[in-house]
Amino acid sequence: MKYLALLALFLVIVNCSPENTDTSVLVSNAHELSEAISNAEAGTEIVMTNGSWRDVQIRFVAHGTKDRPVTLRAETPGEVILTGHSDLKLGGDYLVVNGLYFKNGSSPSQSVIQFFINEDTVANHSRVTNCVIKDYNKSQKNIQDLWVLFKGRHNQFDHCYLAGKSNRGPTVRVDIEGNQNIKNYHKIINNHFGPRPPKGGPSAETIQLGNSSTSMSPSNTLVANNFFEKCNGEVEIISSKSNFNEFRNNVFYKSEGSLVTRHGNYCTIDGNYFIGAEDSPNIGGIRLIGTGHWVTNNYFYNLHGEVFRAPLALMNGIRRSAINRYIQVTDVVVAYNTWVDCKSPWQIGVGSNVDQKDVLPPSEIRSETPIRTLMANNIIFNSKGDQTPIMRYDSIDGIDFRSNVINNQEVEFEDVEGLKLMDFSMDELEENIWTPSSNVPGFKAYQGFEFDQISKDLLGHSRAHENMIGAVNDTDPVPPNIMDLSLYGPEWFNPNPEEADPKAHIVDSSEELVAAIANADDGDIILLASDLYEIHSPLKINRTLTIQSADRRQKSLIVYDGDNGTPAFEMNPKGQLELKALRLQGSGKNYAFASLKENMGSLYNLKVVDSEISDFEYVLKAYKHSFSELIEFKSTLLRSCKNGLELSSEDDDRGEYNAENLHVIDCLFEKVNQNVIDYYRGGYDESTVGGNLIVKGSTFKNSGAGEKNGILIHTYGIINVDISNNTFQNNRVKLVALLWGAKNNSESNNTLENSGQIIIEQNLPLKLMY
Repeated sequence: MKYLALLALFLVIVNCSPENTDTSVLVSNAHELSEAISNAEAGTEIVMTNGSWRDVQIRFVAHGTKDRPVTLRAETPGEVILTGHSDLKLGGDYLVVNGLYFKNGSSPSQSVIQFFINEDTVANHSRVTNCVIKDYNKSQKNIQDLWVLFKGRHNQFDHCYLAGKSNRGPTVRVDIEGNQNIKNYHKIINNHFGPRPPKGGPSAETIQLGNSSTSMSPSNTLVANNFFEKCNGEVEIISSKSNFNEFRNNVFYKSEGSLVTRHGNYCTIDGNYFIGAEDSPNIGGIRLIGTGHWVTNNYFYNLHGEVFRAPLALMNGIRRSAINRYIQVTDVVVAYNTWVDCKSPWQIGVGSNVDQKDVLPPSEIRSETPIRTLMANNIIFNSKGDQTPIMRYDSIDGIDFRSNVINNQEVEFEDVEGLKLMDFSMDELEENIWTPSSNVPGFKAYQGFEFDQISKDLLGHSRAHENMIGAVNDTDPVPPNIMDLSLYGPEWFNPNPEEADPKAHIVDSSEELVAAIANADDGDIILLASDLYEIHSPLKINRTLTIQSADRRQKSLIVYDGDNGTPAFEMNPKGQLELKALRLQGSGKNYAFASLKENMGSLYNLKVVDSEISDFEYVLKAYKHSFSELIEFKSTLLRSCKNGLELSSEDDDRGEYNAENLHVIDCLFEKVNQNVIDYYRGGYDESTVGGNLIVKGSTFKNSGAGEKNGILIHTYGIINVDISNNTFQNNRVKLVALLWGAKNNSESNNTLENSGQIIIEQNLPLKLMY
């Protein structure tokens, strides 16, 4: 007993010794924070006091242990707000960061949060959790940064919310250069990736794992249980560019892009949801390039994307491809997945471009079709029949189809052996989720090599017994509640706060108009009650505003006599302007609308309806590095202007362009001398799928006389063009338009009188980017 008593006394002394006593340090400024980090030991907790921390560069270097990490946290989660030029860099072992909020600023470095200090000091076994980064953008969209940058090993980013990134660069990137960064087993889990607006060109992924030069290296990164909401930055929401990555149980909700195995091999894509929308042709699913991927237990609903944004795209590869181009699809398994109401759900041979061999070098010709690829135990259900559930862009001979079924509502299509037509029904489990009403009768799942390793279904049910085809192996499943946003991101942050009702401001004078624009809240409406308003300097638009005549039958006139080269309406970042039933008149030397010449860190939008615009040097001038998601002119007269709509400043031929969507509907252009519509995207970047031009029901008269290139509507490099039901009269040009036949450019039902012609050229030469 004496020895037991001595042992107990020894354990008490050890556990109460200074080395095992955790400490908490409260800091209220950058100096105290830096000092606390310098003195931190295993078990130390550093608490940042609530409030605004401006221009703080945190260098969190410390060494904890698995049981006693070093923690840096907010006094109250979400109440420590890092603004201005602030960032956070971690280096060491077993570090935890909790509850920080980055907003109203931008990083002074290459990233907002990064898991390394320098090449010699990386973070391992460290965690960033419960944080928010929102609208924390560089001053100009071409300036690149990352919001989260991984290096080291065994790091975790979880329960965070990130939204609003508009400048160049992925939102999150994992770098794997160097042995200390490969086989990293990082985890990106339980996050809410909120809306990311389109950038207008490449390099706007939400997550990128590795890069082209390291794409043959193993990363072993897990991306799981995240919610991707309207992540529209570019065609690749997730770009996997390394080996052995896993993507499990994520929800992709109305995000205009795809999960893409861009470079690298042997990825697992299991148990993910891809939810689309009827009104969007840009929402995709999974696009496969490379070797050895397993795509299992995924659910696809209401997807209408094509080619690079297909519900499932198996790409053609390039023969002897360079490491940064397209490796042939080989040895891929696509099994136990479900597609419901998806347009052409299986698109095979995507990117085949043998017909462009006259304008592209052999190193860019994607001629190698998928081979040794198995598609088994999948379900396709269409509530309305689809004439092309399998879209063939090239040979599909390398695909082995086994035990797949489709209900196509008796609509015929070019079928294949291994895809059986059957009559079965689906029940709605919850919003957007449909499952078979019962086991598909008399249909046995194919047992392929290592299929026993597909042990669970989409909802986590075992597949060990009575294994069914499709994503769900249960005739009475429990709803997964994938739209419950409390499952993702930090508990303290509300991603969808209530918006205040817009207020109406009635203005009777020019001074009142200027004041109302300066002081209005986001979403307000300004009503013009007088006949005439004289404006002498640009009206700054930096929020959502509607300006319209109080009496739409009597259009108010705004006369702008500001300096030459200045706009009546200056479109700033986040400016969204809608003009209705107005007349806008210039001096002949100034502009109606223009972006800022620089510092356009976020996009703007412009809509003009039922209005008249005259006597400007430019109707719209979009400067370099500015970008708009939507510019629309509808039922509007544009008369006696030197230039029309110029969106052609991105002339570096790197796949960039000035607007995602340009719509001209039911308008009249008269005596517009040049650049009537000038919309340009340069550079051969096959994964860029914009811009988008619609010109419908409009009339063009006596315009284009000063056009140097002799083309009235200039659309060079724009991917989607629809020119239809228009009238062109007495326009002194050689061509109304030169369209790109290899892309989605079309014209129909146009009337041309003394206005040249519309030519469709199948292949346009473009500058190679790679």
